[in-house]
Amino acid sequence: MNEPAPIVFMVDDDPSVLKALALLLRAMDLNVITFGTPYQFLEQYAPGTHGCLVLDFSMPDLNGLQLQQELAARDIELPVIFLTGRGDIPVSVQAMKQGAVDFLTKPVNGQDLVAAIHAAFEKDRMSRRTRAEQGEIRQKLATLTPREREVLEHVVAGKLNKQIAADLGTVEKTIKVHRAHLMTKLKARSLADLVRLAERAGVLSKAQDQNDYQA
Repeated sequence: MNEPAPIVFMVDDDPSVLKALALLLRAMDLNVITFGTPYQFLEQYAPGTHGCLVLDFSMPDLNGLQLQQELAARDIELPVIFLTGRGDIPVSVQAMKQGAVDFLTKPVNGQDLVAAIHAAFEKDRMSRRTRAEQGEIRQKLATLTPREREVLEHVVAGKLNKQIAADLGTVEKTIKVHRAHLMTKLKARSLADLVRLAERAGVLSKAQDQNDYQA
């Protein structure tokens, strides 16, 4: 089943800019929805909708950077492209650090804008794929027993079965059984598979932090 086409959400308090850019993007077969204020966008945006946000930086009441921060607070991972009439380099650096895809100066070059939008669409697609994979991994991890989860954290930290047994106060044979069970549940065919899976789920970083603390 094909995903719905991504949407360009455009927010600018200048109606003439909205109209001109919307016409340009629609001529490029892009789906565009325009908003005159950040508040209109926040009220109407349905979380999870595919696409990106083309956002005027300088707006009254709530500027572009503040809207970007509000999206982060709401856990909305929509790629942002900023448009500005002022080449404010320090602000653009801050925006990029917060995850903006691009920062374009008005009057914006149409080709540059379209290129940035396609880059944002790709970022959105990859982010969705990553979140879907992480969701599948979390479901698999949820099938582990507490002891299997402990063994997993020790395994991905690079410990041998003998060391894990000593740490957990059991025998090596028991650790081998737990390890076989968790490999089956997580559908990992090798230690490398297990490490990659644990890294995506954040288990690897947790295990490394524990090692650093113990050291």
